[in-house]
Amino acid sequence: MKRFALVTCLSLFGASVAMAQAPEDEETPYSRSGADTCIACHDAASTMAVFNTPHGVPTDPGSPFGNGQLQCEACHGPGGTHAGRVRRGQERPSVIRFGADSDASIATQNGMCLGCHESNVGSAWHGSGHDNDEVACADCHQLHISHDPVLSTAGQPNVCFDCHQQQHSQSMKPYAHPFDEGKMDCSGCHSPHGTAGDRLLARQTVNDTCFECHAEKRGPYLWEHAPVAEDCTNCHNPHGSNNPGMVSLRGPMLCQTCHSQPDHQSFANGPDGLADGTASKYLLGRNCLNCHTQVHGSNHPSGSKLMR
Repeated sequence: MKRFALVTCLSLFGASVAMAQAPEDEETPYSRSGADTCIACHDAASTMAVFNTPHGVPTDPGSPFGNGQLQCEACHGPGGTHAGRVRRGQERPSVIRFGADSDASIATQNGMCLGCHESNVGSAWHGSGHDNDEVACADCHQLHISHDPVLSTAGQPNVCFDCHQQQHSQSMKPYAHPFDEGKMDCSGCHSPHGTAGDRLLARQTVNDTCFECHAEKRGPYLWEHAPVAEDCTNCHNPHGSNNPGMVSLRGPMLCQTCHSQPDHQSFANGPDGLADGTASKYLLGRNCLNCHTQVHGSNHPSGSKLMR
């Protein structure tokens, strides 16, 4: 009775007006009773759950179920032929379906969404990485559930990791951002609907994105460390690493990728005091950071070597 009352209320509130305003199309007519026509067959829990989402709010004029709107057919297209009688052996005409099993093109699916959400997504979507790779909105979003996982901090990484498997494996390494703890999501750094920055970054550069959380590394410094000022990913793997601090290599190997001049930075670990200079006492602690502690930069007057 509760569901019947809800559907009847929706029909009286929106369907009659919606059908009156529906465009005339002899080939693809709209149904006469709006959502009531659909629910007669599609009454599964997954279908009815739309009434617990923003798309199913009858008092919101911007919702598909708002007054004067087309209800289910606002997203799935005209369903008069689909809901009509079909001769035995004849295939029932399809409406626009969303998801991997849809026979509608990605452009058609996304076009239905962008018809309402163009202003939310922004112009950066067109030509973005996801758009060029023909990612459908329904590949990331679920509309017939009350809480879309991709919109929650805890649920979003798992949605992204369905495609980004390499980043998923990196996030499971010992040192990573707190994805598993539900304290961080991918959109904290990336803008999935497109951006002017590289790699869909939320800010213009890698460093600007990192500084949103790691402001203490921003500077400016009297003595800068060139790779730090250039790009944080010169030293760090932001999705996870086996090394502390999410650095791509352990010291001194990481430092030696740049500091290869004939000095103590480039010598391997070994016994101290050899006359031929094949080993250095400075690396017995196995890390350049034992002395060069201010690796991100220093403001000390004597900090040119980033040691204080």
